[in-house]
Amino acid sequence: MSQSLNELLEQNEQTINALISDGAEPDVLYEIEHHLASTDFTKLEKAAVELVKLGYHVDDADEFEDEQGKRWFAFIAATDAELDNNVLARQVREIADVADECDVEYDGWGTMLDDDELDEDYDDGEE
Repeated sequence: MSQSLNELLEQNEQTINALISDGAEPDVLYEIEHHLASTDFTKLEKAAVELVKLGYHVDDADEFEDEQGKRWFAFIAATDAELDNNVLARQVREIADVADECDVEYDGWGTMLDDDELDEDYDDGEE
């Protein structure tokens, strides 16, 4: 794994804090997208199967080339969760374990904030 578990957990906390400071509501369910990649499609496929067993939704893998022209495969393992450090840290540990077991890269998670969620703070009573 290119990032250590401690780095991933620190990134997790920083991401949650940044999202909340940008106006995200911590108790709203967000689609959390965990990012995994490998140069070996078979290993990545094994990780996908294990994550589906754990309840994550996994899309088909995408193929891309890095700067050195090396071919990679990647997918997103998605689930809905609140911006709760304990919940997301558990997911990070769970996915990092699967990534280690399957010898694939786990690059952390992200989510999309709906502009409407952030605009609500600015629209108080104005219509």
